[in-house]
Amino acid sequence: MTETLEKETFSFQTEVGQLLEIVAGSLYSNREVFLRELLSNASDACDKRRYAALTDAALAQSGEFAITLAADAKARTLSISDNGIGMNHGDLLDTLGTIAKSGTGAFIEALKADDTDRPGLIGQFGVGFYSAFMVADRVDVVTRKAGEETAWLWSSDGKGAFTIEPAQRDEGGTTVTLHLKKDAREFADETRIRHIIKTYSDHISFPVLLGEETLNAAQALWTRPAKDITEEQYAEFYRHSAHAFDAPWRVMHNRVEGNLNHTSLLFVPGTQPFDLFEPERKSHVKLYVNRVFISESPKDLIPAYLRFLRGVVDSEDLSLNVSREMLQNDPQLTKIRTSITKKVLGELKKAAKKPEEYAGFWSNFGAVLKEGLVEDPALRDRILEICRFTSTGAEGLTSLADYLARMKEGQEAIFYIAGEDAAKLAQSPHLEGFRAKGVEVLLLADHVDEFWLQHIPEFEGKPFKSITRGAADLDQIEGETPQEETRADEADLSPLIAAIKAELGEAVKDVRPSKRLTDSPVCLIADEGDMDVNLERLLKRHGQLQDGAPRVLELNPTHGVITALASRATSDAGDEGLREAAHLLLDQARIVEGDLPADPTEFARRLGRVMALAFGG
Repeated sequence: MTETLEKETFSFQTEVGQLLEIVAGSLYSNREVFLRELLSNASDACDKRRYAALTDAALAQSGEFAITLAADAKARTLSISDNGIGMNHGDLLDTLGTIAKSGTGAFIEALKADDTDRPGLIGQFGVGFYSAFMVADRVDVVTRKAGEETAWLWSSDGKGAFTIEPAQRDEGGTTVTLHLKKDAREFADETRIRHIIKTYSDHISFPVLLGEETLNAAQALWTRPAKDITEEQYAEFYRHSAHAFDAPWRVMHNRVEGNLNHTSLLFVPGTQPFDLFEPERKSHVKLYVNRVFISESPKDLIPAYLRFLRGVVDSEDLSLNVSREMLQNDPQLTKIRTSITKKVLGELKKAAKKPEEYAGFWSNFGAVLKEGLVEDPALRDRILEICRFTSTGAEGLTSLADYLARMKEGQEAIFYIAGEDAAKLAQSPHLEGFRAKGVEVLLLADHVDEFWLQHIPEFEGKPFKSITRGAADLDQIEGETPQEETRADEADLSPLIAAIKAELGEAVKDVRPSKRLTDSPVCLIADEGDMDVNLERLLKRHGQLQDGAPRVLELNPTHGVITALASRATSDAGDEGLREAAHLLLDQARIVEGDLPADPTEFARRLGRVMALAFGG
């Protein structure tokens, strides 16, 4: 939009309007955190201008960067002013009129649905500016983008619309003025302000001024010795740098000295951020060089499979003149990345020694970490060591090493079943024979599982084997199932198999007696050498596969339905009811896998006919 000298009125994006309604209804139980959010934004603006000035001298700040507070108890106003990068007309529309991130609808729905953890939800999404409306019935923003001549006034009462008009400001930067509600007059009290700054924002690396008084330490937290930093100071810095409201699950503060000096202060969030599975898979670790902000999310600093990390990395050995584009090919940055990645994996290995605590981390970020099994071959063994899995043989999560320790005598493979829901997988008929014989099966329900299995065919000499593909391989494993005596006297299924093959034709690849079924009548498997059932389903969903290979239909020789049909096939293989049953059995196997019958209408018709025959209709 072209700039204009007229006052303009705009409506908030629909989701922002909904968000403001929630905010106005006291989104946070502790309203004072609004000041932390506005100070974090001001600090970020100073960081960005300091970086921009490295390549454009016209943007340099004549004095020191600072954030200045002004309170007027009588007028009930509080102003937060910075001399940072500032905003122009377009920036105001993009940043204060909309939530400039995808997934907004899901975020709003989550806010509505979960009244108990609203601070955590909004923190994951990063919309802290709007917290100002918890304490203000009007917010004015006067801003001028560094290097530009025109200043602008953005104003809103948070009730659905905002205005933008030309304003006056002598230098680049932003001033946010809150016109406080009557029940929020405490936030214009200077003693109250001092307490809030000391509690939440002491770590901000720019001076926070109230008159002539500096209220904070104004020192980058990561430059201080770890022994001098309290747990609460770490937590507040995490909330500041990540715009989060949860507590970090783990803090990693490290100083590396030698050929390549760097300091990292990294946090694993306590809750899962909303953008964790965004297609861009962006990192949210900031890069500094000698405490000068360089980049919000440099592409090659943190691998994508560690994108859940928040925090900062500061190096003394990268050039201050480095550009964001040059960073992508900087060998020094690659060395820092390798060093940090190994350190993080080492810390996670230590954390895994406390299984109950580690389970929370794994629930939030395990699926992301497993992406490294595909993307980082050099560190694959280290990653696999800290991976955890749900299985049929252990309460909670298990490592692959622990799975191997529990393997049965004669078991030569690590068995698994893959799908989209571990709870549903645990009910799969494919598990029946394995469960009856006490053979443990991994339940792999993450989207990345099928792909890393293509790169890691075995673990410590034991191959991974899907129980939905090929023979069950249970005969060689020590132990006896309750069905083995029955199987010794099981009916001859040859006539039934021949009849079903003739009826189903190319709809199935083969029909066989099953050694994996004990309770269910049928199941579908992929033949040995064919693509696994779940992988085929994933590829179809992503448009990478049109038609899958026909499956093998396995029949349970001990099930009452199958034995009855076998008896009927012996006397009359051309029986019409037998032909109907063949299609129903195939559709039943599809339904159990979570698929639809090939022809739902025909399935319903057949089912009706068989029921009518059974009940004498």
